[in-house]
Amino acid sequence: MARHVRAGDTVIVTSGDHKGATGEVIRVIPEKDQVIVKGINLRTKHIRPTQQSPQGGKVQREAPIHISNVSPVVDGKPTRVRFETREDGKKVRVAVRSGEVISATARKRKGDKVRTDTL
Repeated sequence: MARHVRAGDTVIVTSGDHKGATGEVIRVIPEKDQVIVKGINLRTKHIRPTQQSPQGGKVQREAPIHISNVSPVVDGKPTRVRFETREDGKKVRVAVRSGEVISATARKRKGDKVRTDTL
């Protein structure tokens, strides 16, 4: 099933404790219908001492948010997403609020090689 948000999108939280906060999607977890948003829904994890960190300590990390609680941002406001098929056969995401195409950022996937000829 197509998702209305992708990694790299700027989203706004529409419900929950962090309602109104905006951030960038770091990761989408499709198995659980969750997203991880940079700087939002921070949780403190206590780390025991190891050889890499002999002191141990506390680390703040982003916890997942359900995908239904976030929406892409267009002009500072949340928008719904419509999927359209172009003449060339490409399927694109379109913001309902403004009608503009939500940019499909180039994502690096596991195992992809970095192309230097286009730089």
